[in-house]
Amino acid sequence: MEKLFFDVTQNDNCISVFTKDAEVLQAGTTIYSMPIKDKNDEYQKFADCYDIHFIFDDYIASIDFYTIPRVDIMAIDSQGGYIGTVGGMSDMESDMPICYIDRDSKVFWLAKNFKEFLKNCKNWKEQLKPYDKIELFTSKEEAQRKYEFVDIHA
Repeated sequence: MEKLFFDVTQNDNCISVFTKDAEVLQAGTTIYSMPIKDKNDEYQKFADCYDIHFIFDDYIASIDFYTIPRVDIMAIDSQGGYIGTVGGMSDMESDMPICYIDRDSKVFWLAKNFKEFLKNCKNWKEQLKPYDKIELFTSKEEAQRKYEFVDIHA
């Protein structure tokens, strides 16, 4: 079956697209930030003990790459790496995998879902495995030269 992509970085209101002739997947790198009012000691413990700095509205990380499929960045580490959900928005109840992208643009599989990631976060850097299911591009335009995108505004 043919795979088509739609850009989620510019389309906040579109969650999915369906067509009978192709599989349509989300593309792009997004940031999952939480309201500042939700900051608490538990999130600070993740930062202090595990080097997992969840993103809040008072500090939004700057991302300089575009992913296929979508990666929703929810946390950073002190070495310039990103922790994110593959294929959709970050959600504790989701079954989507969690990945790590290091500062050298190497991609690693981290956990099968968010709950597993939280359960095993004490030694998360030791659990990294190379992950070839995500491609990094410098921009959406570069990704469009390789993949076909659906225009959801048409």
